[in-house]
Amino acid sequence: MSRFLFVVPPLVGHINPTVGVAAELVARGHRVAWACPDPALVARLAGADAEVFGCAGAAPGERPAELRGPEALRFLWEWYLLPLAEAMAPGVRAAVGAFRPDVVVADQQAFAGALTAERLGLPWATSATTSAEFTDPLAGLPKVREWLAERLAELRSALGAPAAGPDPRFSPRLVLAFSTPELAGTAVPDTVRWVGPSVVGRPDASGFPWEWLDPGRATVLVTLGTANTDVGGRFLDTCRSVLRERADRVQSVLVDPGGVLDTQAKEHDKDVLIVPSVPQLALLERGVDAVLCHAGHNTVCEALWHGVPLVVAPIRDDQPVVAGQVVDAGAGVRVRFGRVTARGLGAAVDSVLDDPAYRNAAARIGTAFRAAGGASAAATHLTELAEESG
Repeated sequence: MSRFLFVVPPLVGHINPTVGVAAELVARGHRVAWACPDPALVARLAGADAEVFGCAGAAPGERPAELRGPEALRFLWEWYLLPLAEAMAPGVRAAVGAFRPDVVVADQQAFAGALTAERLGLPWATSATTSAEFTDPLAGLPKVREWLAERLAELRSALGAPAAGPDPRFSPRLVLAFSTPELAGTAVPDTVRWVGPSVVGRPDASGFPWEWLDPGRATVLVTLGTANTDVGGRFLDTCRSVLRERADRVQSVLVDPGGVLDTQAKEHDKDVLIVPSVPQLALLERGVDAVLCHAGHNTVCEALWHGVPLVVAPIRDDQPVVAGQVVDAGAGVRVRFGRVTARGLGAAVDSVLDDPAYRNAAARIGTAFRAAGGASAAATHLTELAEESG
């Protein structure tokens, strides 16, 4: 039996893919624990019996809604990711001392996991919940790249081994990539293992009105994830208008966790259902014809896992890269989030609903995802790393 410590940031999209991997390891007789600034979030996603070590966290700050491109990326690093690593490090060290893991599994944005393992001489693997980093998102931005390299060097000096070491985003021994080349379409280092999405059942959201769904019409799911509630009002309103215009053949489920829409009589709307959350996997399994989203990696992969084509409207961070992957793979259409028009959005929705090429491409990627092995394949790679290191 081996022990695996998952070090994750307090972000749903970064914890969800590892939940199935952890469950698979436990089913094989291994022991798993977590280190995270939000133990309650881990317990909600991984189960109340999850063994979680708390860490200090860093507030993400109020990122200005208008930030895009390099400015948004720099804000993410300077005001969240780097402070998060410094804040988490003492708790991660304490977790390692108490749990004594054989392998540390560090999320690609939880640098404290990688650097702590490096400092203590423990083998570590990277959990890459998005493939965007494999594409060199800083290509063409030499000043930003230089600035980031300096910040990471300072972080390693403070938290990691004294000498220069590998980039904490990429383990030199094992990187678990929760995608496949059919979507990511890129060459990667030899240490990367394409395992596909880790899609496992989750606790069902109570109260979803399944009886509202009309089997005689196509269903479109609209979601901007859990981290974009501050910027989505205009976009969601445009989505609602466009989809309502197509109500003779389309019904839509629109996720509005921040309550940014004017929702008069929403409970009685037979064409557009506006809810704060949805049981996304269950809804996709039940039958969705298209997903309109922000190109978040988890949402994209869950849609494609079920063979559902997409309309993607990336906002920031890794989303433009993921949106490009969707378009290049032929599985969806991209629209501009900040300047979307009803005409452009309507044309995109019509395309993915009416042109079978998009659904065929989504189905092809979904087949590749399932063949990659998901949580089971990831667990096998981790146990092999533990055995090699033992």
